[in-house]
Amino acid sequence: MRSEKVPLNNGVLMDQVGFGLYKVPPVDAAGLCLQALEIGYRHLDTAALYANEAGVGQAVHRFTAEETGLSREDIFITTKVWNDHHGFDAALHAYDRSLKELALDYVDLYLIHWPRPRHGKFIETYRALERLYHEGRVRAIGVSNFTIHHLEQLLEATEVVPAVNQVELHPWLQQAELRAFHDRHGIRTEAWSPLGRGMVLADPVVQELARDLGRTPAQVILRWHLQLGNIVIPKASSAARLRENFDLAGFSLDEDAMQRMAGLERDGRIGSDPDEVN
Repeated sequence: MRSEKVPLNNGVLMDQVGFGLYKVPPVDAAGLCLQALEIGYRHLDTAALYANEAGVGQAVHRFTAEETGLSREDIFITTKVWNDHHGFDAALHAYDRSLKELALDYVDLYLIHWPRPRHGKFIETYRALERLYHEGRVRAIGVSNFTIHHLEQLLEATEVVPAVNQVELHPWLQQAELRAFHDRHGIRTEAWSPLGRGMVLADPVVQELARDLGRTPAQVILRWHLQLGNIVIPKASSAARLRENFDLAGFSLDEDAMQRMAGLERDGRIGSDPDEVN
């Protein structure tokens, strides 16, 4: 099994399917990441908040030390600066801390985790990310949980267009307007909670499509994401679920199925409102 790679706006290639480590206990992170890499994942998404960066780095070192023929350059690592490190100097220190935790020489993608709009520092924070990018310490930079008005402010005040905006996105919250904005500006859409924290799996439309296709509900939803062009980072807590989430080749949703999935939109935000996280 393998994941397709998509080009970011600076030419860097990013795997469209990754393993998201939100709420993965630190004690489990290394083992699960190693299993993911053995299955075929080449994209691991962590964050300072998750407290499992060390496990991610351990898995990368163990996997590349084995006779796989693969090196660090074959694995795409994302991490994020947390809310308590907004500001230019604070963000630079946060990056150094994440590198130390990961025990790696660089990160492929570094994101601002939330805009924290009331604090008014996300532009200053992003300028720190720009410095890291210009110095070659990260391969790409971007944001997470930014809305259109946050992005408009950022694009007006900074030089490097974010490569990625990682946002809550699933069939109940499809973010069509935001995705269209991304497309106009060359920003890749990355979906966190692509399965709606598991709640969308029980949706009758998803269940029926899964039966018709001989696939699981999770695979149907993830295939829908891929056909929209979204990058996805589903969480998993077992090797079986890692395999299920990665086994997305060999089938597709036809136009009727895609329309039925589009009809599930209900502005159903499950996570926090980006304007309210401060």
